[in-house]
Amino acid sequence: MSFTIRKATENDIPTILHLITQLAIYEKLEHEVVATEETLKQTIFAQNYAEVIIGEEDGQPVGFALFFHNYSTFLSKPGIYLEDLFVEVAHRGKGYGKKLLAELARIAKERNCGRLEWSVLNWNTPSIEFYKSLGAKPMDEWTVYRMTEQEINDLAALS
Repeated sequence: MSFTIRKATENDIPTILHLITQLAIYEKLEHEVVATEETLKQTIFAQNYAEVIIGEEDGQPVGFALFFHNYSTFLSKPGIYLEDLFVEVAHRGKGYGKKLLAELARIAKERNCGRLEWSVLNWNTPSIEFYKSLGAKPMDEWTVYRMTEQEINDLAALS
């Protein structure tokens, strides 16, 4: 079996949506997926808010990483934020997740990024152990905060 990684194109939109849905099922968050092929086309390929790399086994997509740039004021450098990393359950244990992350690290190095960051659900012990095995460290002193559409609208009304 051969494993390759390539940058996603617009033709991959159905595959990207499929993999997002599979990730949501794994994370028990399937009910939160509102992405459509059209919204992915607009936000990833027309507006370039994110990038996607796809991992393929013998030419068949089996995993992906979706990421975008952030910025560190302290480092005065760009960073990469990994929004999603997923390998289909049937293809786990083959090193594909590690290869996708290694490719992302290569991209970060090529772009002179100071950080590669992501979040992981607290209950997801297999992923946590996987990330630690690669040298990643948890940011235990930081808490993620989030506003969704309603809170954004409410706060924006104050401007």
